[in-house]
Amino acid sequence: MTDVGRLHVITDEVLQTRFTHVELAAAAAAGDADTIQYREKRPTSTKEMIRVAALMSLACREHGATMLIDDRVDVAAAVGASAVHLGREDLPPYVARELLGPDAIIGGTANSVEEAVKVARQPIDYLGVGPVFGTTSKGDRAAPMLGLERFAEICSAVDLPVIGIGSITVERVADVLAAGAYGLAVLSAVVCHQDPQAASRAFADEIARVHR
Repeated sequence: MTDVGRLHVITDEVLQTRFTHVELAAAAAAGDADTIQYREKRPTSTKEMIRVAALMSLACREHGATMLIDDRVDVAAAVGASAVHLGREDLPPYVARELLGPDAIIGGTANSVEEAVKVARQPIDYLGVGPVFGTTSKGDRAAPMLGLERFAEICSAVDLPVIGIGSITVERVADVLAAGAYGLAVLSAVVCHQDPQAASRAFADEIARVHR
């Protein structure tokens, strides 16, 4: 199985403004996050996104983490990133696969059993499923909160690794993994922490404890 990573840290410069995407990538990777996701929802030029992604890629390589680009297959291709996460309105996974090649890690998005089964038929490597406990990062664009029971139903319905997302704290890691998740993605619990590196390591340590 392609290693999609168990701890995806999503960078952000909206919920917090102390750290840049690049600084967050370096801190999270140093804190043992195995996957760093660059997500930029603000209006930003492609040139600027490529510049930031290239710097983030350097930080990821220094610590052996995978660089993952949210939405933008073109940016991933431009910086040689080996992973992308695609939402409902992004390029179809089969197009991304053609552009990035057979070894790229491609993630899809689902919020229901029906959607998960449908998306899992496409050429993807994992499913990002949530929000498990709700979310504060997407405002009124957020999908309905799943809760652990519905999340577990989705995990059981597909054969792909499931990455849970949505207000997951260190205290909730064990429950999310017990529900069937392969790993988890976190944003505010790391990037809004006063010490993102320490916060990332706390998640990594808890994941390792559960899988020990």
